[in-house]
Amino acid sequence: MSESEPTDEDQEDVISDSLVPEMDEHLAQPTPELKRRIDELLDCNLGFRRSAEKVREFPQSPGVYLMKDSSGIVIYIGKAKNLRSRAGSYFLAAAAQEIRTADWIHEIADIDFMLCSSEVDALLTESRLIKDIQPKHNKDLKDDKTFPYLMITTHEDFPRVEVTRTPKAKGAKLYGPFTSAGQLRGAMQVMQRVFQFRTCSLDIDENDPRWAWFRPCLLASIKQCTAPCNQRISKADYKRDIRRLQTFLEGGSEKLLGQMRQEMQEASSKLDFEKAARLRDEIQLLANLGDRGEIDTHAQPEVFYIDPKKGMRALRKVLGMAKEPRVIEGVDIAHLGGTDTVASLVQFLDGLPFKPGYRRYKIQNVKGIDDFRSIHEVISRRFRRMSDEQDAFPDLLMIDGGKGQLNAALAAFRDQDIEPPTMVSLAKREEEIYQPGESEPIRLGRESFALRLLQYVRDEAHRFAQHYHHILRQKSTFDNELKGKNRK
Repeated sequence: MSESEPTDEDQEDVISDSLVPEMDEHLAQPTPELKRRIDELLDCNLGFRRSAEKVREFPQSPGVYLMKDSSGIVIYIGKAKNLRSRAGSYFLAAAAQEIRTADWIHEIADIDFMLCSSEVDALLTESRLIKDIQPKHNKDLKDDKTFPYLMITTHEDFPRVEVTRTPKAKGAKLYGPFTSAGQLRGAMQVMQRVFQFRTCSLDIDENDPRWAWFRPCLLASIKQCTAPCNQRISKADYKRDIRRLQTFLEGGSEKLLGQMRQEMQEASSKLDFEKAARLRDEIQLLANLGDRGEIDTHAQPEVFYIDPKKGMRALRKVLGMAKEPRVIEGVDIAHLGGTDTVASLVQFLDGLPFKPGYRRYKIQNVKGIDDFRSIHEVISRRFRRMSDEQDAFPDLLMIDGGKGQLNAALAAFRDQDIEPPTMVSLAKREEEIYQPGESEPIRLGRESFALRLLQYVRDEAHRFAQHYHHILRQKSTFDNELKGKNRK
C-alpha cells in the first residue's frame, strides 16, 4: 500500500457507504470498475465483508495487523501508527488497483491486531512476526537482516563504543535495537563530540608503557576523543566519561538537550543560521535515540551467535546420547489472564532455528492455569499426530520448566503408548537440566556450549509463545468490547 493513509473521516465514510468513498485522494480516484470489484468482494466474500466491518472497531493507536485467509492462516502482516485507518485502507476501492495488493485482497477472510506502545514498537514487532510466520504476501523483512545496536564494551580498561548488527553476548552493554542505522550513526557522531569516547579497535592496556609513544588518530586532534591510546587520560577519568554517556542513554538526556537548544536560540538571535541549523539537526538525532526497542522485549535471537556444532557436540556428551542431536524441539506454555493458555513449539535444525517447523497451539481441554496438564495436552496432540503419520521424532525434546513439567510430558507419552525421544527440561531460575529417571539435575557452567544451546531453544520457544499470547489477548479484549457494544 501507499505510505499515505486515509484520514479517519475518510475511513468512516468508506465503511458506511459500501466501503467505496466518492474520492480518496490519498490512494486513487475510484473508477466504476474498481467500485465494481470491491462490491463483488463484499457480495461474494462474507469473510471480506466481516473483516471490513471489524476494522471499524479497531483502535486509532499504533500496532500491527494480521490478515488471514479462510483457513485462518496469516497471509499478510503490516504495521500502523493508526490501526483503524491503515488496516481499513485495504478495503477501499483503490486497494483493488494498487499493484502490491490487487492480486490478493480477495483472499482476506479475517483480520486481527496487536496493540503496540509506539510506532517503533510496531515496526520491531512487525519485523519479528514476519520472520516467524513468513506470510506469503509479505515480500520484505523475511530475510536475516537485523536491526543495529549501540554497544559499549565493559571488559576493557578503556571501553569502546560502536554501532553493530552483531553484538557480543557478553562483555558489553547494549542499547537497542534501533530502527534506523543511519540515524544511529549520525547520533553517534554528535555524542562523540560531547563525550569524546573512542571507537577504534585497539586493545589498550593502562599499564603498558608502550602506549605513551603511540600516535593518536585525527579524532584526538579535533577533540572528539580523549586519546587513551596515548595515555592522555587516566582509566578512572575515561570511565567517568563513559558513565556520563550511559546516564545520557538511559534517560538523562534533557540537561544536554536543553543546553543545545539554548545554544541554537543564541545562534539564531545572532543570525548565525548555519550553526543554528546544525544544532537543530543534532538535537533531533539525539532525541531519536529514545526511539528504540528493549532487548528483552524485541530480542533478535539470530544476532547473538552460538556455535551450533559445539553446542550439539556438548549436548551429546552431557546427555550421553548415541549421536549429536541434529533436530531439537522446544515447548513452552504461556497464559492469558487465567482463561486462555497457549503453547509454542520451536524446532532447531543443526543447532539453528528452523522456522517452517514452528507450531502454535491453543490449549483446549484445560481450565485455568495448569502448566502440567497443558504440557500433557500439547505433547499428546503433537506426538500422536506424528506417530499416526509416521513422521520422524526429534533427536531431543526440551520442555521449559522443572521436574514437574518433564514428568507431565513423560505421562503424555505413556498415556498415548508412544516411545518418547530423548527428553530434558530446563528450569529457568538456576538453569538446571532435568532428565527422566534422574533425581538430581545436571548443573553446567554459564559458558557451557550445551547450556547455551538449550537456553537458545528455551528462549526462542518462550518468545514465540508470548507472541501468540499477545495476539489472543488483543483478540479477547476486542471480542469482549464488541459483545459489550452489541448488548447496548
